[in-house]
Order: sequence, then structure tokens, then C-alpha cells
Amino acid sequence: MNGTKLTLARKRSLLGIAFILPWLIGFVLLFAAPLFQSVQFSFSKLTVGLNGFELEGVGWDNFNNAMFVDATFNRILTQSVSEMLLNVPMILFFSLFSATLLNQKFRGRTLARAIFFLPVILASNAIASAESAGLINLVGDASVVNEMGGSTSEYNIMSMVMILSDIGLPISFVDYIVGAIMRIYEIITSSGVQILIFLAALQSVPGSMYEVAKMEGATSYESFWKITFPMVSPLILTNIIYTIIDSFAGSPVTDVIFTTAFETQNFGLSSAMSWIYTVIVGIILVVIGWILAKRIHYN
Repeated sequence: MNGTKLTLARKRSLLGIAFILPWLIGFVLLFAAPLFQSVQFSFSKLTVGLNGFELEGVGWDNFNNAMFVDATFNRILTQSVSEMLLNVPMILFFSLFSATLLNQKFRGRTLARAIFFLPVILASNAIASAESAGLINLVGDASVVNEMGGSTSEYNIMSMVMILSDIGLPISFVDYIVGAIMRIYEIITSSGVQILIFLAALQSVPGSMYEVAKMEGATSYESFWKITFPMVSPLILTNIIYTIIDSFAGSPVTDVIFTTAFETQNFGLSSAMSWIYTVIVGIILVVIGWILAKRIHYN
């Protein structure tokens, strides 16, 4: 009987295999063949005829055209990476701040959590299509009607820049704050899942740790940096990876790739763009994961 019993490590290994088995089956049956075909297309010129399509090998020409000949791909790719580097810290800060507030005990906490998850629903394609068609307005009007004179006046962002500059903040930091304020709608609509992940991590922190810290005279600020932040740090890496992938999944680069393939019928160039995009995203994820993995406290 002892020889037939599974060890704990063996049970965990089988559980891990069972967990990824649906994805693995889907990858083999649905994704592996198109992936291999995409590699073929990226090194070929595709010609559609009556008997199907024919491939003519062109080497690295499609990659060269994507990087050095195409007028828009490089610019949009650089812009997407820059926006990602700006948005990810803002989304993480807002998500952790919101999750910390929602983790407090107050009346109506369940309703508040549901409201903070609404951005995930509002970011759906149905809502976005209705907004772009002018059927709804989620942001509101930028102009405010003067009750006395009836005239309109737009919010002047330069006043905020002058206030922040007058208190001695560096101009680069001022630009970053102003940029965050200008993109507040985008940040909120991208933070729903991250808030839930952080909230789950905060709820797993034992309350006894905070009680001991309070008995020792620790302030709320000290408790956050000594207890809360180290305990949720593994989920910070998870949220960073999720946010990066989510930002790239809906970036204008995917629109350029789609247009190149299905409107200009240049499937070889589109495949090359896709693989360049994939490699860049992979490099960013590996570098960020490698840097943060050394600073994460696993419990």
C-alpha cells in the first residue's frame, strides 16, 4: 500500500498538469497549426489563386519592410510601447490604492466593490462601440456652463501645471502627473481586474499581523510598507504582466497588422509585423519579470 501512495509533490505535479491540460489541448488542436503557418508566411510572399494560395520564399524581406520601409508600423509600435511604460505604473498605483480602500470595513462595501469592477464591463466592445457611435457619453462634456452669463469655459490644464511647478516639483514629475490626470478615464477602465487581484491578496493577509503591529506602536504608514506591501508583492508581478499584455492586446499595432493582412492582402508583411510585435512584447515581459522577481517577497 505504501508503494502505491502518491507523495504530496507528485499530487501537486498532477494537479498542475490537470490545470493546464485544457489550454494544452486547445493549443495543439487550434493554435499550433496557425502559429506554424504564420512563421511560413513571414518568410514568404503569398499569392492567392484559383487553386488556393502559393508561397514564394523571400527570406527576411518582410521583416526588413516592416522595420525600415513601412511608414506607420515603427511609429505606432514605438508609441504603443511608450504609452505602456507610462500607463502601467499609474494603473498599478490606482489599483492598489483602490483595493486598499475597498478592503476596509464600511457599510456598503459589497456595492462599492461592484462599482469599482464596472470599468471591466464598460471597457467591453459593446459599450465602446456605442460610445464611438455617439449613442452614449461616458466621459461627459468638457465644457461647463456658467450659470450667470450662460457662456462656456473649458478646463485649463495649464493652471494645474503652474500650481505643481510653484511648489517645487520637477517638471518631468509634473508632466507625468498631468498625463495621468488627462488619461484618468483610460486608467480607470483598465484597472478592474487588477483591483480584484490586489483585493484578494489583501484579504489573505492575516489580521493578527496588523494587531501585533498596532500593539508594538506601528503607524498605518509603517504597517503598509512592512506588512501589506511585502505580502501583496507577488501579485504585483502578476498584475504588471497582466497589464502589459492587456495594453498590447488592444493597441493600435494590432489594427495595423489586421489592416495589412485583410485590406491590403499582404499576409507576409502582416505575419512579419506580428512576430516582431510578439518578440518585443516577450522581451519586455522577460526583462520586467527578471528585474521584479529579485525584489519580491514570497511567503
